[in-house]
Amino acid sequence: MNIWTIGFTKKTAAEFFGILRNSGAKRVVDVRLHNVSQLAGFAKKEDLKYFLLEICAMDYEHVPLLAPTQEILDTYKKKKGGWAKYEQEFSALLRKRKIESALKRELLADSCLLCGEDTAEHCHRRLVAEYLQKRWGSVDIIHL
Repeated sequence: MNIWTIGFTKKTAAEFFGILRNSGAKRVVDVRLHNVSQLAGFAKKEDLKYFLLEICAMDYEHVPLLAPTQEILDTYKKKKGGWAKYEQEFSALLRKRKIESALKRELLADSCLLCGEDTAEHCHRRLVAEYLQKRWGSVDIIHL
């Protein structure tokens, strides 16, 4: 199973949709807690769903189960909690939610996890993909 990851920040719409179209992914799984922010531009939920279908022939799913809580986000971003603390808290949340059993593998097979961060290094989409890779095995992760 392949799981891709992508962030929309620091990408033009042409770059973003071009990368997705050429990736091989069949759907985008939005793992953001908030997917309607004006800051998201072309990546707002309803617009993104339309663009993905029209430009990339891809499906769209928003899966808040794979998003951090507002409290975890606030500790990291507003209170400057640091990446190590964020990673620890978010990983604990994934374990608590038992996402490996709560999700159907078919939903994530050949899907691309979407978040706002421009790279996967400090983004929860990478943590989700790696968590599932450890639990499910035979998962290849490709960061776009």
